[in-house]
Amino acid sequence: MSLQNKIEQLPHRFHYAIIVIIAALLFIPFLGSVHLFDWDEINFAESAREMLVTGNYTRVQINYQPFWEKPPLFFWMQVLSMKIFGVNEFAARFPNAVCGMVTLIFLFYIGSKHFSKSFAWWWVLAYAGSFLPHFYFKSGIIDPWFNLFIFSGTYFLILAQQSKLTQYFIFSGIATGLAVLTKGPVGLLLVLLTASVFSIIKRDFKWFNLLQIVVFTLAVFISSFLWYGIELLQNGTWFIKEFIEYHIRLFSTKDSGHGGPFFYHFIVLLLGCFPASFFALNAFKKSSIASSSQYDFKLWLSILFFIVLLLFSIVKTKIIHYSSMCYLPLTFLAAYAIYYNLVSKYTHYFLVFLGSLIALVFFLFPIIGVNIHWLEPFLQKDAFAKANLSVQVHWQWWLVIFGLAYFVAVLLMLKNFSSSVVKSYAIIFVATILLVFAALRFFVPKVERYSQGTIIDFYKSVQNESAYVEVTGFKSYAQYFYTKKLPTQLQAYNKDWLLTGTIDKPVYMVTKINRAAEFESYYPAFRKVKEGGGFVVYLREPLLN
Repeated sequence: MSLQNKIEQLPHRFHYAIIVIIAALLFIPFLGSVHLFDWDEINFAESAREMLVTGNYTRVQINYQPFWEKPPLFFWMQVLSMKIFGVNEFAARFPNAVCGMVTLIFLFYIGSKHFSKSFAWWWVLAYAGSFLPHFYFKSGIIDPWFNLFIFSGTYFLILAQQSKLTQYFIFSGIATGLAVLTKGPVGLLLVLLTASVFSIIKRDFKWFNLLQIVVFTLAVFISSFLWYGIELLQNGTWFIKEFIEYHIRLFSTKDSGHGGPFFYHFIVLLLGCFPASFFALNAFKKSSIASSSQYDFKLWLSILFFIVLLLFSIVKTKIIHYSSMCYLPLTFLAAYAIYYNLVSKYTHYFLVFLGSLIALVFFLFPIIGVNIHWLEPFLQKDAFAKANLSVQVHWQWWLVIFGLAYFVAVLLMLKNFSSSVVKSYAIIFVATILLVFAALRFFVPKVERYSQGTIIDFYKSVQNESAYVEVTGFKSYAQYFYTKKLPTQLQAYNKDWLLTGTIDKPVYMVTKINRAAEFESYYPAFRKVKEGGGFVVYLREPLLN
């Protein structure tokens, strides 16, 4: 009996148990081994922490001021996690570890329902075995849950289109409403655009009727009313108005300097989702084996992929995780290409080339870390980056083993191309899973020490001081989360008052080293008390009466 037949005969509960165990081992360990990263991770964790401090779970805040950029569903998840595990990095990231387990189980369920259990395993392997999709399940950002809700809303519409059953419009509306409650109206936009484009391409507008549209709309409204409606009733239109204006501004302008070329997300997906991205390029070939319903399923997910990619390529603000919704359809397309044997020999060449390049990067990483002074000639014009790299970080030579091991996996993949392509594909996905796990455990904490570790150590050192801590000249949320800031007098939220006003207790002001001279010239009342890692800390004492 072949391996594929053995896989198909095993009961679903066995597959689900294996996926849960593997996902838990991959996504939960070492969640708290590195500080949260500015901005997004700390931003979201701080909003959850402030909910706990104030007891206000309906109004999202940052620095105890209204924060209209995001709805609260993900923060509620973090609040629950913090109630269980405490206010720390592990708790902030734990909801996404759970999302990872749920997502992989959901992918297996869908893949086995519409294709086969073997197909479903390829989908799971492609998702967990690609760099960015795997990485985000160990982060504290909103997108994994947001993407899962959008994908679920789209999937239930696929079932509705296939079965014409009204219940699936209800399920889709609930999932879409939860997406709106997680990150905003773009969740509804993506689901509706996908359904509309599918209907236009298929020239089929008979799979839904007016009643089902009403049912879907009500389901979206009721599930999202959990916050939008209550907020509107309690506090009027101001907060909702600011929320909508922010998202319009995000689409039309470069937010906080996050710009980029139109093809930005094309590059992010191609390289960041290696190796699944290169397999997915082959999925648009015609397969004589796939059924018409399977072809329609692929069409739905292909439309979702391109809508997300094009929409966020048009959006002026370019942030790497904006295209993360593409990971789900992209890994489906990778599984489709592998399952139907559509992968070309040219893809094999690219897999070997880029895989070898990645192995080389991870091989050189610790070598450069040990000899960090090699980079100094390239940083003469960037004082902040140069100061970042002056931080003492202990790199071990033995870390080169991970780059070497990945290169061995690439060679094994190459060796098996001629005899067993299935085995060769499995090798590269499993090797990538192990490399990402190792990178998050051994490499990321060291990189974090360069980028922000020194200043976060300072914030933690003044947690128990009666003082104000703020930054100037750059954007950050770390000073709130890592000083465990409490609500304070109204004037303290005014940076001008902290800089020049009549303060009632000491003020620590943090800036970057390339802005230090300018800061000193403008604010001579501050004296320098600490410098390191590219950051400079100044202190201003209150005047004695």
